[in-house]
Amino acid sequence: MKKRSLRDLPPAALDGKRALVRVDFNVPFKNGAVTDDTRIRAAAPTIAYLREKGARVVLLSHFGRPKGPDPKSSLKQIVRDVERVLGTPVEFIPDPATGVPATRRLPRGGVALVENTRFWPGEEANDPAFAQMLAALGDFYVNDAFGSAHRAHASTEAVARLLRPAATGFLMEKELRYLGEALDEPKRPFVAVLGGAKISGKIDVIEALLPKVDEILVGGAMANTFFLAIGFQVGGSLVERDKEHLAKGLLGGRCRAITSPPTARSSTSISPPDSTSGRES
Repeated sequence: MKKRSLRDLPPAALDGKRALVRVDFNVPFKNGAVTDDTRIRAAAPTIAYLREKGARVVLLSHFGRPKGPDPKSSLKQIVRDVERVLGTPVEFIPDPATGVPATRRLPRGGVALVENTRFWPGEEANDPAFAQMLAALGDFYVNDAFGSAHRAHASTEAVARLLRPAATGFLMEKELRYLGEALDEPKRPFVAVLGGAKISGKIDVIEALLPKVDEILVGGAMANTFFLAIGFQVGGSLVERDKEHLAKGLLGGRCRAITSPPTARSSTSISPPDSTSGRES
């Protein structure tokens, strides 16, 4: 089923309306500074388009893995970087519960950034009440956070059911197009590369890819859970010990693992049974 794109919305649906846009501003941050603004720049075309059409842009994002309000995970720290990339002032909204007046005060083409959605437990619980609170900040919804779209959180799933119209942003549209083309007519050898900290959020993805790919390369902290499953010692490395059985299930019978002992930059490889791969001559 084709997703509704931002370009499918008529100008009247944008001009003067509040666009609630889910972006992925979970950027690398060290010593009080953004060390890589790639994710901010990736969202810029969608935001620029909305501004050009006269929309009032309200941005939602998570930032890190806080267990509640934490100054070290506040999106307020990256406001200047967002302003630099977008070339416009950005109003910060510290609490979505009291943010509606601020969103209505925005001028046409204005931009606001709401505090880290993960400061509220309703986000990861996909809580309908929290989703209603977020939905009150916008008149229509745009999801441009491809890296977070697989999570059924309030800002990515529940809100999309509450606001109409709902559409995909340009980054999301591009990624879905590339992914669709790669899966429908892959060039061989077809290798998928997955990263991240948790295996639990990638199980469905890995199982869906296994029949289609020649090999899956798993990197990041997620690889440690696979290392644990095949008997390597992982020491104090980040690992989901309670998900070892899931890793064993993926590695057992249906696929094989080709790996080396874990290092600071190690990864593991999962291949479907009977798969072949090689280099073009």
